[in-house]
Amino acid sequence: MLFDFGYTLFAHASLPATIAGCAARIGVAITDEQAAIVAERIDSAATAPEELLHRRDFDAAVWSQRWKALYSIADDVADGLGAAVYSSMHDPLEWVPYRNAASTLQALASGGVRVGVISNTGWDVRRVFEAHSMSTFVGTFTLSYEVGSVKPEPRIFAAACEALGLSHHDVLMVGDDPRSDGGAVATGLRTLLLPPAPQGSDNGLDSVLRLLASSSAKFR
Repeated sequence: MLFDFGYTLFAHASLPATIAGCAARIGVAITDEQAAIVAERIDSAATAPEELLHRRDFDAAVWSQRWKALYSIADDVADGLGAAVYSSMHDPLEWVPYRNAASTLQALASGGVRVGVISNTGWDVRRVFEAHSMSTFVGTFTLSYEVGSVKPEPRIFAAACEALGLSHHDVLMVGDDPRSDGGAVATGLRTLLLPPAPQGSDNGLDSVLRLLASSSAKFR
């Protein structure tokens, strides 16, 4: 079974909330409206065509350089705010597992199901699993910057299945993004997409256990 990382297994606070929280930590008072405006500027800059040419998800150094530059937009509000936001977004403890994430992964691992994580990212998300004592439940990590391919490209899904030692016919992909995670369908993987859910809430992740049971999989 393959799982997306962000907003499937773990979630970070929203960018406006992160900006407001970081501002408070460095002793700067900003309104929710100001935080939302800064967040919108960062999001717009991050998705601009000229920015996407940097291919952040393919290289850890480029990822770090570009996100530091993008978050520095927040420095228009207060010096150092951009660096604080960057640090927060890469702090393993600020990525919170969904309510059923740990128990679901543990149940799968205990039942002999091979579990892998697949993510478009330029930083090592293994640290998040380690920080939350969940790394023992995951056998493989297929990260875009390490394999040189991003979802929804077929090659990253093929690499993830190969890492698990399984044919794509024997793998279920679980994610949240119809475009990137939905690319698994074109690769021949059965795919489950979960709805958006607030940080730390129940996003229905444990439904994979019911799917396994109802499909008569060998699972205990």
